Amino acid sequence: MATLEQYDAIIIGAGMSGLYQLHRLRQLGLSVRLLEAGTGVGGTWYWNRYPGARFDSESYSYAYSFSGELLDEWDWGEHFAGQPETLRYLNHVADKFDLRRDIQFRSRVAAAHYDDETRSWDIRVEDGGRFACRFMITAVGPLSAPTLPAIEGTESFTGQSFHTARWPHQPVDLAGKRVAVIGTGATAVQTIQEVAKTVGQLTVFQRTPNWCAPLHNAKIGPEEMVRLRAGYPEMFQRCQETFSCFIHTMDPRGTFEVTPEQREAFWEKLYGEPGFGIWQGNFRDMLTDRRANALISDFVAGKIRQRVTDPATAEKLIPKNHGFGTRRVPLETRYYEAYNQDNVRLVDLLDTPIQRITPTGIKTSDADYDFDIIIYATGFDAVTGSFDRIDIRGMGGQRLKDRWQGGPETYLGVMVNGFPNMMMLIGPHMALGNIPRSIEYNVDWVTGLMRHVHDHGIIRVEATEAGVTTWTDHVKALGVGLLSNEVDSWMTGVNRNVAGKQVRVVNRYSGSAPAYRARCDEVAANGYRELMLG
Repeated sequence: MATLEQYDAIIIGAGMSGLYQLHRLRQLGLSVRLLEAGTGVGGTWYWNRYPGARFDSESYSYAYSFSGELLDEWDWGEHFAGQPETLRYLNHVADKFDLRRDIQFRSRVAAAHYDDETRSWDIRVEDGGRFACRFMITAVGPLSAPTLPAIEGTESFTGQSFHTARWPHQPVDLAGKRVAVIGTGATAVQTIQEVAKTVGQLTVFQRTPNWCAPLHNAKIGPEEMVRLRAGYPEMFQRCQETFSCFIHTMDPRGTFEVTPEQREAFWEKLYGEPGFGIWQGNFRDMLTDRRANALISDFVAGKIRQRVTDPATAEKLIPKNHGFGTRRVPLETRYYEAYNQDNVRLVDLLDTPIQRITPTGIKTSDADYDFDIIIYATGFDAVTGSFDRIDIRGMGGQRLKDRWQGGPETYLGVMVNGFPNMMMLIGPHMALGNIPRSIEYNVDWVTGLMRHVHDHGIIRVEATEAGVTTWTDHVKALGVGLLSNEVDSWMTGVNRNVAGKQVRVVNRYSGSAPAYRARCDEVAANGYRELMLG
């Protein structure tokens, strides 16, 4: 029988939130163990090693801000760092703060059950290891449970195949190969534009096109890094003040408050600038007014038609079922130009759906394609999926997956009634946006609660049923009127490849990050009296 290891707190996941939470809890003097499924730190940036993987938030705004010394010693090489650089950064963080000594790798959590009698969590990992802890903190990430398409025959293919989020650690030779990419979401866009440079033939299988905008990445030289570092205080302050913690924020003007000429000039400017400005810095009514959204969608559609030489292909790449910005906007570098290459072809699955994967490739309703490699860029069981893959049971053996069957119910996106002493980092109903900015606030808030618990000898913390109902209703109300909540996407919890997730739910907090922080700060300032403490 496995030895039972006991800790004050167990953290699940060694991504950006888990690493920072480990650092903060150690500062409180707690005994902590972090359990990580992989062989190294990094979370998203450990698992996603596919060609072209990189930030689409500015590198310097994505970095941790809690340590001035860390900010001073790390130089970013690009405005939007690639995965290898980001992984080096997170390994540097782990080394600098000596985090690995409290991390157990190759330890995928299979089950976590709350024991009503001992008021503690019993956690089991897949290899049979077992842990007991007073407090369990999940740092499992909103996009960490990859899903393969529900297509017959995926196991029959005799060539190489992998999901982008499980890209092999060893190099994959794509040169001259016949390669298929299934999907055209954010990950697929980054993959397609990169692999098109070297493959012999690339075939992209698209079900739903996405609106994309140029990334406009560039290198950061030594002099520019000095200027960026000098501006860190102002930049991080701006991130605190903007709606979604980006350096971009919505323009205060409405789409129809300017002339058509001014509108066009503004969009041209945004389209030519780096980053999420065209999504996060556009007119304030772009995501709520149908007429306004139709105009910006027409503008971006015009750009696609200009960049793709074949008119029929261009039309297939223009979304017809959702407007610009109502889904997460992938940022790209010559993605559309890839379709002008002789070695790249687009297969529209709305016209010719995939019937099955064959031993040699892919069979659609009108053709058989032979491939050496199939890349599944088919996304994630988002937000709640990483929780669903762990057998989490609260008081009385209630399963979290059952509790959330009709959509997540949370208190501040951090706690769930009936699941005492469980705190979630970047869970459902939290302010997301520029994730690391949200992570630092989320971790600091949980750390404040843990300090309060420690200082007052409290051994049990739970959200009230009324608190969960009020917060969940508030989150749902914030989503009313948003065009994005009328669209099937990971942000609305829809995944055709996951049973029971074909109906839209409210997975995320749609209000501003400053408003979210103000509400959480109020709870802390009132001594956490809204929680059940014992």
